[in-house]
Amino acid sequence: MWKEFKEFAFKGNVIDLAVGVMIGAAFGKIVTSVVNDIFMPLLSPLTGSLDFSSLFVAMDGNSYATLAKAQEAGAATLNYGAFITTVIDFLIIALCIFLFVRLISKLQRKESEVPAAPAEARKCPFCQSEISVLATRCPHCTSILNEVK
Repeated sequence: MWKEFKEFAFKGNVIDLAVGVMIGAAFGKIVTSVVNDIFMPLLSPLTGSLDFSSLFVAMDGNSYATLAKAQEAGAATLNYGAFITTVIDFLIIALCIFLFVRLISKLQRKESEVPAAPAEARKCPFCQSEISVLATRCPHCTSILNEVK
């Protein structure tokens, strides 16, 4: 059983996946910082200097000045501002991943889209002689090739 576990755990795919998850987690922190520290302050003037992360509804019916005070009082809170921030995080991450995958697929397409060499010759359907692809009349049997394509 130990041998099977080592084979599974140290396969190249599993290690690649682990590295991808770690890089993804670090990337998520970067995007969260971009949202909280750059985009939200830029959106704040458009929304009347509203800080999304501080938006909440106290479920006990009382009014609290800040989210921290409501949590200090032990009130259950519906933190819809944090949800909005998380949705914006997700959209930015999804956009970044989309752009990255699109870039990679374009690069792969350019490598794989090597045009096939055009056929230099074809056979006349009448006399089966080899003729040019551009020919409209067979030089051997003089048949007209325009109708036959």
